[in-house]
Amino acid sequence: MDSPGASRPTEPRPRRRDRHGRGMRGPVAPPQVPLSASRGDTFRDLVQDSVERLERRWPQLAEVDFMVLEVPAAPDDSVPLGSSAPATRERSARVVVYRRPVELRAKSRDERALLVHEVVVEQVADLLGLAPESVDPRYGED
Repeated sequence: MDSPGASRPTEPRPRRRDRHGRGMRGPVAPPQVPLSASRGDTFRDLVQDSVERLERRWPQLAEVDFMVLEVPAAPDDSVPLGSSAPATRERSARVVVYRRPVELRAKSRDERALLVHEVVVEQVADLLGLAPESVDPRYGED
């Protein structure tokens, strides 16, 4: 039986620092600083900026699902940067941008933003059956 003075074995508490009191004490940067945003979040923001820019000119894009995936499902000889699928009865139209292939082709942040916008414009043009230049008149300009 348990006596009131007997202590029960407890599970060890997780250590947050090493035995010398060193280690991570908190986040490296506060949440509002860009350093704290992950690469995936930053990439999604680039895609969202591009979509918002196009939606001003093409309001019907509000019904299109824009997605970011890491890599294409089954890469062929060439790795696509994006894909599009028209609407069906079960789901709405979809545009997918693949993050890793785009990041590997861009050398800087500015290049990455430009490439993301070009991929989104190309996929929207494919979806709408138009030329990329008619979807965004500034397509292809540096």
